[in-house]
Amino acid sequence: MNEADVLEIAQSALWVVLLTSGPVMFAGLFIGLIIALFQALTTIQEMTLTFVPKIIVIFIAIVVFLPFMMTTVLEYSLTLFDRIATG
Repeated sequence: MNEADVLEIAQSALWVVLLTSGPVMFAGLFIGLIIALFQALTTIQEMTLTFVPKIIVIFIAIVVFLPFMMTTVLEYSLTLFDRIATG
């Protein structure tokens, strides 16, 4: 294994991390933006108003995107195991 192989594995690992965490992060970002806009328009500055909807949306996003995330990580791990087996 040379430096190019290590860099390729690291690059693909970072890409898998971005693919698996991206949908959940974007869901949290989107609901946070909606709540911030709602708070700015209504001048309601309740701190707990931001947490409950974000938690609910993030849990729903995890449930919805879990098959995609599992498939992505499984494909990456199988590819990595094949590289290890072949040398």
